Amino acid sequence: MNHLFRWKRLARLMFMLLYFVINVLCASQQTVQSETQQVKGIVGQSFSFQERVIKSGNLLYGDLGSIANVYPGKEGNITLEKRFENRLHLNNATRYFTLSDLQIDDAGVYTVENTDEEKKTSAFELTVYNSVSKPQVTECDSSSCSVVCSVDNEKEVTLTLYRGEEILNQTSSPDLTTDLSLHLEVEGSCVASNPVSNETVLVPKCCSEDGRANDADSGERTLGVLIIAVICVLVASGLFGLAIYLRKRRNGHSQDSAERVQVDIEYTEITPKKRTDNQEERTDIPELEWRRDNPKLTSVYDTLLLHRMAASGDVDTA
Repeated sequence: MNHLFRWKRLARLMFMLLYFVINVLCASQQTVQSETQQVKGIVGQSFSFQERVIKSGNLLYGDLGSIANVYPGKEGNITLEKRFENRLHLNNATRYFTLSDLQIDDAGVYTVENTDEEKKTSAFELTVYNSVSKPQVTECDSSSCSVVCSVDNEKEVTLTLYRGEEILNQTSSPDLTTDLSLHLEVEGSCVASNPVSNETVLVPKCCSEDGRANDADSGERTLGVLIIAVICVLVASGLFGLAIYLRKRRNGHSQDSAERVQVDIEYTEITPKKRTDNQEERTDIPELEWRRDNPKLTSVYDTLLLHRMAASGDVDTA
């Protein structure tokens, strides 16, 4: 009888121990499944919640509850928030819920409920960032031999100055209304970064060894001056050549005109035929009457007229 009582007691203890172990394991498993993953996205890009939904499942967002659902053989529609419309879908290749064209206010906790076989949940806390802007470097300050590197301050942005791999200085600020800036007195690099992106600008040495400021843009300005000088020389050469061409052309026209005049006009010595005593003077030639009225006037027309008269035999040219 005592042995039977002992066996019952031992069995009861074993059952309680087994029940305790099973509860602990279940609680542990439930804790792992409900642990929230910290994830990050970039404004304008897409993000996928990496919990596969093969047949059926739901996507919940914060206190809003279900914002998308999938049933066997079809994909459900957005049910609550209109701002997710046309941006939230189930990727047919990966079977992940994917949110596209991310916005800053898309941040929050998303929960994927996978009901393919047995209910399983995966939570994701999404933080959305803007891509960090590129740092700006001011001109060299010859009085301090330094340049200022600055960047627009946004969520979790850090500005760091490097010389090689060495960090020279670093700054960040929760006050997003003020820009971040640092002074750099040696040659190095300026890096702006946030958890999803970074931008780097190389900073040349500000002052030379003699203490004079190195103009980072002097090379570019010198090149610009040279280009302008070459253009001016080319333009001046073109104008000079055009002037010479026009002058030669004008001189050629003048020479051609002179040659044409010399060709058109022929001069010859004219000896008027002496009139004999018994020869009557001809009065029927109007041109000669005009010449008698103007004895002192000599003209090319008159010379050519006498030349034609000589050809007709009225004037002796011998």
